Amino acid sequence: MRIIGMNRKTIFITAGVALLIAVAAGWFFLHKSNGPFFKTAKAARGDLQAAVTATGTVNAVTTVLVGTQVSGTIKELYVDYNSPVKKGQVLAQIDPVSLQAQVDQARANLRLAEANVEKAVAAAQDAKRTFERNKTLYTANFIARSDLDTAETNASSTAASLSAARAQVQQNRAALTLADTNLRNTRILSPVDGTVISRSIDVGQTVAASFQTPTLFNIAQDLTRMQIDTNVDEADIGKVKVGQPVTFTVDAYPEAPFQGDVSVVRNAPTTVQNVVTYDVVVKVANPDLKLKPGMTANVSIIIDRRTAALKVPNAALRFRPADREGRGTSSTAARPKDGKDGREAGRGQAVWILEGRTPKRIAVTAGISDGQFTEVVSGDLKEGQDVIVEAAGAGNNKQQQQMSPRFFR
Repeated sequence: MRIIGMNRKTIFITAGVALLIAVAAGWFFLHKSNGPFFKTAKAARGDLQAAVTATGTVNAVTTVLVGTQVSGTIKELYVDYNSPVKKGQVLAQIDPVSLQAQVDQARANLRLAEANVEKAVAAAQDAKRTFERNKTLYTANFIARSDLDTAETNASSTAASLSAARAQVQQNRAALTLADTNLRNTRILSPVDGTVISRSIDVGQTVAASFQTPTLFNIAQDLTRMQIDTNVDEADIGKVKVGQPVTFTVDAYPEAPFQGDVSVVRNAPTTVQNVVTYDVVVKVANPDLKLKPGMTANVSIIIDRRTAALKVPNAALRFRPADREGRGTSSTAARPKDGKDGREAGRGQAVWILEGRTPKRIAVTAGISDGQFTEVVSGDLKEGQDVIVEAAGAGNNKQQQQMSPRFFR
């Protein structure tokens, strides 16, 4: 009986101790859950680059629009889309029948004018001889003065007719040249070496060049060299310089970035809905012909680079602990220390580290940023230190609940 009583006493003591431990643990975890929690990240060294982003269109460096100066019906097509062509190669043939007739007519008119010149030469020589003979007869008083004047007038008239006939020859020769040129222009030739990007005609189609020159073919001179015409916002154009490296992607190859460099920064502005942009031309090598004209490019112009730079997440520079009234990005328990750190809170750029469970402000000077990380140029921050990027926990959740909107009926 005595042993049984001692066992019961031991059981009661053990149960009491366990209960006390459970109460203490519950109180500890409850108290701890009411305190602040912080998410941190390490200040580390690495490469960093700042970039200006823009969108643009991939184009051939030189694109030639081939048209026609004459009207007519397309008789033959010798090239199609993507056909490689050489300079002087025949691309298409316009039906030359009507223009050949014009050439024949102009040649006949020229021959007629040349015959008229010969006739005018003979008449001029005859009139000149008559005038010379009448001068001799007038000197000997064999004819009247009026006969001499008539002969002189005829000589001058036939000389003028000869000049007019010769001018008519030149006019008809020019008309023949024009007709012959129009006949040659029925053969549409390639002005450059390149590749046919598009054509806008078919056999049997009539082209009219009366008012403006129609475009028949679009030829890219060299598809192994491309350029991107990008639209850079006026706020960023001051950072862009000729020769800066460029990285870009296209939707056809989203996982394969391409490289280029800035070739031209054009001064002509483009304004669309009060947004001012400037055209920045990026030269790109395209030896594999992966890039095609018209592709949309997502461009990043590298304006600055750092190697082995001390960098922190951008969220660390945006973080501010709560003030004494509970305002801020963390709980009221996360107030900074009193004194200098507390007085300087909010002045300039800074990051916050933990001393124990209390945030401490470290003033820093920020450098370039790539949108996710920012370079720390100067300050007391050391590599490997944990910087606060976000406040979390019960205190912060309570604050978020206080800041959430309320609805009333």
